Amino acid sequence: MRTIVNFVNAGVAAALAATLAIALPGTSAAAAPLPASAPAKAPDFAGIEQWHNSAPLTMQQLRGKVVLVDFWTYTCINCIRTLPHVTEWHRKYKDQGLVVVGVHTPEFPFERSASNVKKAIGRFDITYPVAQDNRYATWNAYSNQYWPAVYLIDKKGQVVYTHFGEGAYARTEATIRALLAEKP
Repeated sequence: MRTIVNFVNAGVAAALAATLAIALPGTSAAAAPLPASAPAKAPDFAGIEQWHNSAPLTMQQLRGKVVLVDFWTYTCINCIRTLPHVTEWHRKYKDQGLVVVGVHTPEFPFERSASNVKKAIGRFDITYPVAQDNRYATWNAYSNQYWPAVYLIDKKGQVVYTHFGEGAYARTEATIRALLAEKP
């Protein structure tokens, strides 16, 4: 799979444009900072059919925390490969102020079943909140286009980092640590 690299302080459109500029043959696939711009306010969780492992959450409730929003679906092999990293970050940093929220957005009709999602959550040992986004409302609010996709939101509620696809685990974790160290 071609991985689209991660970006700091960038919206999705800018990230995609920058990816096209740097992901050329012979160039590094490492992340590249984009020109300084104001971080985008994180969209709220919209149109969630069901919450698993949690009561419904809002971005307002999560203000003051670092939030990792992980768009995934349980039959996507690329998503499955990222889950051990996401679940480890949750385990490692939840007591320091990181809140991981999985947004399960189905690719296929059978992935809309709440019981199938619940079984997958158990199979992958996911203990953090999972929002079931069957109507793609949260997906669309983020202008997301990829599985898996990670969005990091700072303590002020701004999207400050994105990564699409597998990889960049060390950079993502370093960004989590840096965001946790920031004062609100």
